[in-house]
Amino acid sequence: MIFESSIDFARKLDHNDPLIGFREKFYIPQSKGKNQIYFCGNSLGLQPRSVSSAIAQELEDWKQLGVEGHFHGRHPWFEYHKLLKPALRELTGAADQSEVTPMGSLTTNLHLLLVSFYRPTNQRFKILVESGAFPSDQYAIETQCRWHGLDPQQAIVEVSPEAGAYLLSTDKIVECIERHQDQLALVLLGGVQYYTGQFFDIKTITEAGHRAGARVGWDLAHAVGNVPLNLHHHQVDFAVWCSYKYLNSGPGGTAGIFVHQRHGDNQDLIRFGGWWGYPQEQRFEMKKGFIPSKGSDGWQLSNVNILSLASQKASLDIFQQAGMESVRSKSRLLTGFLEHVLTDIPANLKCFQIITPSNPEERGAQLSLLFNEKGKKVFRELTSRGVVVDWREPDLIRVSPVALYNSFQEVFEFSRILKNSLE
Repeated sequence: MIFESSIDFARKLDHNDPLIGFREKFYIPQSKGKNQIYFCGNSLGLQPRSVSSAIAQELEDWKQLGVEGHFHGRHPWFEYHKLLKPALRELTGAADQSEVTPMGSLTTNLHLLLVSFYRPTNQRFKILVESGAFPSDQYAIETQCRWHGLDPQQAIVEVSPEAGAYLLSTDKIVECIERHQDQLALVLLGGVQYYTGQFFDIKTITEAGHRAGARVGWDLAHAVGNVPLNLHHHQVDFAVWCSYKYLNSGPGGTAGIFVHQRHGDNQDLIRFGGWWGYPQEQRFEMKKGFIPSKGSDGWQLSNVNILSLASQKASLDIFQQAGMESVRSKSRLLTGFLEHVLTDIPANLKCFQIITPSNPEERGAQLSLLFNEKGKKVFRELTSRGVVVDWREPDLIRVSPVALYNSFQEVFEFSRILKNSLE
């Protein structure tokens, strides 16, 4: 699309937006009596209006039924997690519902899956990650290496951009995989890099990891609900994600996992066990000896937080109404329009550069603005003017317009407020 930097053009885009009505399904935070320009869905998604009634239903069942709510509530709690599986299957590109399960928290789930998929030997013990990975991932693999008696300095391979660059090319990642292929046990990357907003080529990288004889896993915290995923077809071994960003499940919302069928049905695969991972139909027999359920459910440990799942289900219902294809289509336009209006800021004012890929296929709903000076002052000024974006030390502002609840007019207004802030 050929964009124009005008409020009339932004309003025209909103008028033609098939998802514009979905904005009314969310609460927009207020500042000084006006709607905030909330471009922080990559950190915490907004609350769907349907969340209150969804949670109220479970509270009412608890009130009226007590323990019987596990089997006789409107949505029996014993199988509640299954209600979320159809939407999660669509959002992740799983082959069927057995490959996905809402459970736990992101880093806990990552540790649980590393128990199964990081099995170092004297020959194969290295883990490949992107430099600057989110700290939680760094800490997880560091402590997993120590758990296995390995020196993280020797076991962890970080692949970095070329000197002076911010983005990692697929070729650079593949080259690094091939260079370490004889010792590589695992490739673990973020689907969308949290700092730069780069959307990695999951298919090509997974294929390269498998050619090298390694397992391949993905942290999809910034990818699920943001970009199209096809995990089963791309032969991904496992993936983890949180749900409070683009999936709008609320702070600390229940996370989720994907495990490919070829592993989910392998009951000999080593894992940590818990009662909720035991086959459902035999669970109350209370027998000794752990037998994992088939599919990703076999990695569950405990019963899930129903109130948190009710919140997440309310958001996933919205995703199913909107369709991920429509969400992605609007997201491309939103970031494209944002990139356009930012380039129109006069050069004498512009003390930042966009380090997110310019190619819409290589990014999600985020542009990262790297400042060479005064970035923190600009961030504070934006905040004072009712704009919510994300600051990352030492010099980065992440701007994330979300397709389900942000508008093109907001994007244009943000560019004017940023210009005034720079002035």
